[in-house]
Amino acid sequence: MAGDGLINAIKDPRDEYNRRVADRKRSLEHEDRIDRRIWLWRRIIFVVIAIMIVVAFERLIAPWWLAAPVIAFIWLMATHQQVHRRRDRLKRAVRFYERGLARLEDGWAGSGETGERFADKHHPYSEDLDIFGNGSLFELLSTTRTRAGEEKLAGWLLSPAPVETITTRQHAVEELRSKLDLREDIALLGSDIQSGIHHEDLTSWSTAPPLLTSRFIPVIAGLIGIYAFTSVILWLGFGYRQLAFAGLILIMLFMFRYRNQVSRIIADVERPSRDLFLLAEILGRIESEKFESDALTRLRSALESDGQPPSRQIANLARLTQILDSTRNQFFAPIAFLLLIHAQIAYAIDRWRQKSGAGIAGWLEAIAEIEALNALAGYAYEHPHDPFPELVEGEIRFEAEALGHPLIPESRCIRNDVSLGSVTRVMIVSGSNMSGKSTLMRTVGVNAVLALAGAPVRAKNLRISPLAIGASIHILDSLQTGASRFYAEITRLRQIIELTKGGLPVIFLLDEILSGTNSHDRRIGAEAVVKGLVERGAVGIVTTHDLALTQIEATLGDRAINVHFEDQLKDGRIEFDYRMRPGVVTRSNALELMRSVGLEV
Repeated sequence: MAGDGLINAIKDPRDEYNRRVADRKRSLEHEDRIDRRIWLWRRIIFVVIAIMIVVAFERLIAPWWLAAPVIAFIWLMATHQQVHRRRDRLKRAVRFYERGLARLEDGWAGSGETGERFADKHHPYSEDLDIFGNGSLFELLSTTRTRAGEEKLAGWLLSPAPVETITTRQHAVEELRSKLDLREDIALLGSDIQSGIHHEDLTSWSTAPPLLTSRFIPVIAGLIGIYAFTSVILWLGFGYRQLAFAGLILIMLFMFRYRNQVSRIIADVERPSRDLFLLAEILGRIESEKFESDALTRLRSALESDGQPPSRQIANLARLTQILDSTRNQFFAPIAFLLLIHAQIAYAIDRWRQKSGAGIAGWLEAIAEIEALNALAGYAYEHPHDPFPELVEGEIRFEAEALGHPLIPESRCIRNDVSLGSVTRVMIVSGSNMSGKSTLMRTVGVNAVLALAGAPVRAKNLRISPLAIGASIHILDSLQTGASRFYAEITRLRQIIELTKGGLPVIFLLDEILSGTNSHDRRIGAEAVVKGLVERGAVGIVTTHDLALTQIEATLGDRAINVHFEDQLKDGRIEFDYRMRPGVVTRSNALELMRSVGLEV
């Protein structure tokens, strides 16, 4: 999918972000002026009320004259709260677009969600390609508000999707690309820009068995509560102590029977209840949006339900938990005790769970997928010249023109062409230190991850077939496990070879293969590994400092090519152009680098 029409329609996102930042700041300045005026008038009216109270005590005015300023003060308080909410939302909007500008200006690293909880040292490429962590691909992409959305996005980056799934995601991302208002609205929902939904708590709570099953419980609790409350009023007003005593006994008997169930329901709902209003707002915003692509239409239909929409149902549950919180107020708590409000709310929550709880998992799954698609759409919007890859089936393919690394600032990103397929199966990359060999492999790997997740890629164009990715780039020894770097590397190589037994052809990325052993064993071992991978239908890239390994080309014939990166020594400084050239490198910079740091060689 080229998406040329949409790319032409989208101008520089910097202009739109800057325009929106300026607009939100102007609105914020307007609200600040209103805030200062209300603050001043609240204090003026407060002083007026205080003076009028003193005057009223002196019987110079009637007390009812206080009504007007008191009503005005209450109205100003309510209006002030609305102004504060608008100011907070505008501040979050400014931060939202400033973060977008930071991504465009390459100042985003370290300011977002790094996804380190998804990192797995045993995954065949996540650590090697900087998928998670500070300055990672996940941090660049993730704009989700729910943990389920984060998990969905992480899952897409860790596992290539089938062609049909990738195609449907591309259509959805293309539709969402221009929906900047939707991304802003979702980002600003909730009281805190860092708030999120912990779907594990909600899902486990929603599927728990009911605890209060008798439908007579709220009737009994209501009757006892009315009797107890009335009897206490009669006791305080007319001295009917026996009636009040009887009411309290009834309350104690009821609580003795149902205390454990009520306490359990209240305790269980406390943690997931913190996410309910945000969940209701996200659901409501998605429910109000119209979609056209197949994936988004399917996800939107997953939020359809008989009767009330999911957002309304979640909002009803949120209001129940809010009432429950209000019963902890020291003034309302005695009344709540007499009316058995805890029991009645607990029953209502349990009934809600029985009626609507089964839908929560599906609603969260739909939200998670929409959020993951929206994250990819945000990346697509901010990089309008990055195309969607062309997906091909049949012969294995990775053919890229002007391929660049998406984590390198565009101003410093040097692009190269890479072609791996039915003829060329292996690129053997030689070159000096720091010349760009490892970066090339990461560039290929990260763009393959983006392509197979359904996102645009950093290239002029890319033709790619479904692939499994295996990388050995960032392999270290481990003191904890007692494993040397060489052992860790050969373990990873075995893992990559095991990938070739799966249903997808493999693209392998091997940096300084077998550098932890002597040159004789390295030559024999590297040639055997690379040849074995090619024989199993894999394609890939191998980098090396050891020029002896460039002879692998002679063993594999037309299936392998040698390419290299080189450097130039100018005025005592080593300069790199990071351009890939055909053939084997003819010089090394190791001695120059050693001399440049002061070593006498």
